[in-house]
Amino acid sequence: MAAAPSAERLEARSPVDGSLLGTVVATPPGAVPAAIATAAEVQPLWAALRLRDRARYLRRAAQAIIDELDELSALLVHEQGRPCAEALTQELLPSIDTLQWLAEEGPRVLGPQRIGLSRTVFPTKRARLTFEPLGVTAVLTPGAEPWHAPLGDVAVALLGGNGVVLTPSSQAGLAAERIARVFARAGLPEGLLQIVHGGADTARALIEGAVAQVVFTGSAEAGRAVGEICARRYKRTTLEAGGHDALLVLRGANVDRAIRGAAWAAFANAGQSPGSVKRAFVGPEAAQRFIEGVIEAARALRVGDPAQATTDVGPLLTVERSDALRELVDEAVEAGATLACGGPLERGAGAWWAPTVLTDVPPDARLWREAAPGPVLAVAPVAGEREAIARANEGEAGLGASVWIDDLHQGRRIAHELRAGMVWLNDHLPSRTAPSLPWGGVGASGVGRARGAQALHAAVEPKLVTWDPTGARPVRWHPYDQALVEAGRAMARLRSARDRDRERGLRSGAAPLARVAVRTLRAARRR
Repeated sequence: MAAAPSAERLEARSPVDGSLLGTVVATPPGAVPAAIATAAEVQPLWAALRLRDRARYLRRAAQAIIDELDELSALLVHEQGRPCAEALTQELLPSIDTLQWLAEEGPRVLGPQRIGLSRTVFPTKRARLTFEPLGVTAVLTPGAEPWHAPLGDVAVALLGGNGVVLTPSSQAGLAAERIARVFARAGLPEGLLQIVHGGADTARALIEGAVAQVVFTGSAEAGRAVGEICARRYKRTTLEAGGHDALLVLRGANVDRAIRGAAWAAFANAGQSPGSVKRAFVGPEAAQRFIEGVIEAARALRVGDPAQATTDVGPLLTVERSDALRELVDEAVEAGATLACGGPLERGAGAWWAPTVLTDVPPDARLWREAAPGPVLAVAPVAGEREAIARANEGEAGLGASVWIDDLHQGRRIAHELRAGMVWLNDHLPSRTAPSLPWGGVGASGVGRARGAQALHAAVEPKLVTWDPTGARPVRWHPYDQALVEAGRAMARLRSARDRDRERGLRSGAAPLARVAVRTLRAARRR
């Protein structure tokens, strides 16, 4: 790992009670180029391995997670404050699935692909597409999801043949060190994966350094700045800037299922996941029943020690999140919104917030425009499908949305009209933990996709390779003559959709086509 010349260390403290969990060595901005250079030095040897050989390292990394499952679960519970049930089902198990899926499907996705050509124009040419490593990939991640998301980004880059420099959030430093340990246990070449800890200056030094790709997850403001830096330097980017996800409950929905789904999607991970539901729009048939049900479900969730198996909601990651939540909720209530349940809790040193449901939120409240960084759900009745779609499409972000409806075809039509990168019918957030499903949004939610074949193709450079027999003479080469002109005209007519054009082409072009074909064959024989 990249160590700072000084002895400066960053503290990792528990969001549960503020206790010190450990420290990591900080990397000053001036030391970042050395970390990049180390990864770049090892990368060519790694890139020389066959895809299936790189895949073996990912399988071994998955096994390392399984071997250390209890330790890793305890770390995520204490460093991030996520309930242990979620640490297992939303962080660790998905990371195992991701590594195994990449190992099994990645070599096929990134293997050479044959490309078909027109035999009338290219009678002897063959073509294929290969996928070459980019070099070194920079991965920058937030603290709200400290394990599965960064590990998946690292694994995708590694399978593509790249070196990686990972910069974690200051709230996820210990988790990042364990990611490095998992790959070290898998036998990954030393130096190929570098971890650099630090603040905004360290992250900027990495983005501006000699990296070929930047994979960023964070706020919309930071994502826009990262995108501008990378655009000026022609660097490939995948930017995930979060969203303001909407949930639509429409005619024919299973309301009980929608209530349970909304409570989970809004309040799991204390509402801090990218893609957490923040807005719910409910048709007139289900509005009263849904509102009453989701309030009851929110009140039933147990807020407490995340190490307990029965805890549903842990603390917020930082006090700053609690302050931002309080400001958004207080503004809405002062403007006329009803706080149906939830709010800040006094539980010692941690930033605790009970699952919150607001109704009657004024249309101009910031809560409709800005994603609340915690377990807050605003619910609004709507007149019907058209209003629900229009309300869901408000704002610049378009990460995900869910539609709760019994008609599959109607659901697909509504999905087409929603401005979002992902639409889930009768569920929310499955893409976050399914390695084969692409993850990403539109507009201010970012650029590109994480996970799935799309992420793998973003981690490599496509290269076209063609081949011709040494004796072949392409018909388009010099010298030109009248036979070539007439043959070209005949080939165009033979491709017409009209019978009379094809007949004309055959009558007028048979002779020149034959002359061009004979000339080409003679050239091949002379070689």
